Amino acid sequence: MAVPPYVATRTADEPRTELGPPPARAWRADRPGELGASQPSGAMLGSPGPDLGYVLSLLVRFRDRLQLDPLEHSADVEAVAAEIAMRRASGFGRAPTSTDLEVGFTILGVLGMSNPEQVAWRRPLVHDAAHHYEPRRATVDAVDPAVLRLSLETVRSRAASDWRSLFIAAPEH
Repeated sequence: MAVPPYVATRTADEPRTELGPPPARAWRADRPGELGASQPSGAMLGSPGPDLGYVLSLLVRFRDRLQLDPLEHSADVEAVAAEIAMRRASGFGRAPTSTDLEVGFTILGVLGMSNPEQVAWRRPLVHDAAHHYEPRRATVDAVDPAVLRLSLETVRSRAASDWRSLFIAAPEH
């Protein structure tokens, strides 16, 4: 029987088996920008998480619902609520959702459920928060971390009954 032309008849014509890629080398996060497992935490350091910037596109959905004091600017309130939403989302290891942002606005009491005492307390906290990191971060750090793990309905009910219970400490003005 004749041999088909695509079958190798000599050893030199047979397909060569090459060496595969070398085994993986050990890797360590030792470059300056890689923190690895040693991510610092604490006051004023924020909460890293995936796709946190997405919260900025969600802000548009809430602009017509905000009930602000005439002396408050929406950009300042939005900045603080966005940081609260980012902190909540990073605690769950995911990108922010509109529910996270609604929790942030509910904690601040700008979705129609605030009383005059809360408005007077909130006004200096959010003043110029869109332009200054420290006061914005101090306000976000004052929110009780346990509150950020609650459902939206639970946060709403706690905000309606005792809005001060949403904070572990009063942020400084």
